[in-house]
Amino acid sequence: MNRLTVILGWVLFLLSSCAGDEVFVIDGQVHHAENIQTVVLYEGERKLDSVFLDEQGRFKFQRTAPHPRLLTLEAGRNRYHFILQNGDRVSFHADITKPIDTYEVTGSALSDKIKLFAATFAEKERLQQELEESFADQAVGLDDTALMALRQRFLQLYRQQMADYSKATVRFAEEHDDLAGFYAMTTLDTELAEAELIAYADRITGRWDDNGRVRQFLEEMARLKVLAVGQPAPDFESLTPNNQPVKLADFKGKYTLVDFWASWCVPCREENPNIVEQYHRFKDNGFTVLGVSLDGNPGSWLRAIKEDGLEWTQVSDLQQWGSEVVGLYRIQAIPTSYLLDPDGIIIAKNLRGADLEAFLEKTFD
Repeated sequence: MNRLTVILGWVLFLLSSCAGDEVFVIDGQVHHAENIQTVVLYEGERKLDSVFLDEQGRFKFQRTAPHPRLLTLEAGRNRYHFILQNGDRVSFHADITKPIDTYEVTGSALSDKIKLFAATFAEKERLQQELEESFADQAVGLDDTALMALRQRFLQLYRQQMADYSKATVRFAEEHDDLAGFYAMTTLDTELAEAELIAYADRITGRWDDNGRVRQFLEEMARLKVLAVGQPAPDFESLTPNNQPVKLADFKGKYTLVDFWASWCVPCREENPNIVEQYHRFKDNGFTVLGVSLDGNPGSWLRAIKEDGLEWTQVSDLQQWGSEVVGLYRIQAIPTSYLLDPDGIIIAKNLRGADLEAFLEKTFD
């Protein structure tokens, strides 16, 4: 071997080494894959890549991640989680016929830790799927009233299950004070685990500042905190059907349900009879409602008010989703509601059906 060949060999080696530090690699094998032809790599719900399995069920991914990222590998109906960054060389083996948390992963300490959370997360996904399938089966042929009752029953079941999941997730994050714990916390529902997420954000502020996902999470929690239970509800002004200005601050001194709705919103209209019932039941105790419509057609808005018997104050700027209050309250869907105490402090959010009744009964007991 001459001197030039040796030099060229070292150059190629150095180049390949440098390039290797700019990617992560998953060398994997799925046993008993049967009819599974491909595996897919996700970040959240976003598909990043997919590759074919060879005859032995082997595959390889090579991607970039300047900072640790939570990724999910989907093989058939099984989902496996990794936390990877450039430079990681991961060996992965899984048997489709065995429990989800029995897969093997080496070459990434954080991926090994998030594996400890795999069974908890898989159970949550299984329960969610069961609820969705059961609801779809039972909803066939129901009228609107029965469908709303069924929806409320399943929503209560979902909340109970997610409460257990939230406790398990918070416990995992306390036991793993690292990015594995962080990524486990990001799987929580912001509506159902608001307090836990905000408290966690306060705890990790100033850590992992170089991680874009952490920065994004902290920014999101800061926005969420403005509208969290225990915070003063942002004031706003709008117009009644008679063009009279009304401010939210005008309702201080009463327990006020701020109800965001619209005439075209079927779930809103289905919930209206319940709000009417609770309004008449508790209005003499200091309870009232402020309806904020996202309508654009004044005729439809006024007809819905009359048809549904909405006797409380109603306001709208008739700008639909372009309304300033939509951005102020970060409304992404309706119905959305905030229950305020007499000082204008948010004490509950999105209470519907029996949940609203139970909360008011407890409040005015």
